[in-house]
Amino acid sequence: MRIAIPAEDDKGLESNVSRHFGRAKYFVFVDLENGKIKNTEVVEVPFDKHGPGDLPNFIKENDSKVILAYGMGRRAIEYFNNLGIEVITGAHGKIKDIVEAFIHQVLEIDPYWKKKIEEDKKREGHHEHSCHT
Repeated sequence: MRIAIPAEDDKGLESNVSRHFGRAKYFVFVDLENGKIKNTEVVEVPFDKHGPGDLPNFIKENDSKVILAYGMGRRAIEYFNNLGIEVITGAHGKIKDIVEAFIHQVLEIDPYWKKKIEEDKKREGHHEHSCHT
């Protein structure tokens, strides 16, 4: 199984999950086999700006079946689901740690991620965007 995680930087498993899914410049793709990490790949997002479906199609093209993200909007989640990709939100921390927790089915999610994303948007003066609401 291949999972995708939006990353703050290009350090792979040592990166932290990006709090801003729609603005992540990198995704870490992790291949799991028999309950272990088999391979990782860091891929730079190939576009600066994106429209509806661009990121889900990018994830699909990279053969991911699951995406672990901090926050994501309802429309983006629906788009992923329509492509057959499971979305798990509220994932936070170092990518290596959340992948290991996912493997062992003990992933702890931040139940307040929606509120924190809204606070970030207000602080940064951002408008409503489908990746975050």
